[in-house]
Amino acid sequence: MDSLTEPTDSMQTYDPAKSPYRMGGSPQQRYAHSNYRLKKQVMKLIGSAVRIYGPDGQLMFYVERKAFKIKDDIRVYADEAKTMELLSISARQMFDLFGTFDVKDSVSGATVGTLQRKLLASAIRDEWTVLDQAGTQCGRLFEESLALALVRRFIIALIPQSYDVEHMGTKVADFKQKFGLWGYEMDLEFSSTAPSHYDRRLGIASAVLLSLIEGRQR
Repeated sequence: MDSLTEPTDSMQTYDPAKSPYRMGGSPQQRYAHSNYRLKKQVMKLIGSAVRIYGPDGQLMFYVERKAFKIKDDIRVYADEAKTMELLSISARQMFDLFGTFDVKDSVSGATVGTLQRKLLASAIRDEWTVLDQAGTQCGRLFEESLALALVRRFIIALIPQSYDVEHMGTKVADFKQKFGLWGYEMDLEFSSTAPSHYDRRLGIASAVLLSLIEGRQR
């Protein structure tokens, strides 16, 4: 696995001369790393923002969730200047209790898949169903430990969450939440032995949804 380096403050501030997209990171290359670190901005006046860094601390994805929307509308960009939109993650319906989100590749316009929160199961332990482009279930995302999930819900909430990501019955990624100095952080680790047909774009979209959606329902 790639080693993960803590981003410095300068890496978190957009510099037009050092745009990660202009530095040669193609959309395909951005999804190719084994390790990422996600950080959610906690002090933002309108909407929500998430930054996802690669193993060398370089910004790979900048995410904005638009405020005052009846349906959740989340966009993933190549950099903070939003020079290129890479993914859109959109709620299928207004006030969707099941949390069904369609993921599309903004570059090609193609549907990548769908992420659907399992409402009843998530009352005990967070769980999502992953659907492919045809709407067929191909994987799932769930809290790793049922015991810790129960403790978190009924005793003390200040326990970091860890998630397993499965594709066609094979574990393909680990997502581990951290309590950082400035708020929500999550380490993403993708398996080097994941099936070649596993779409990493769905993995990135899953991590974004966990950081922005999970927790607010309770």
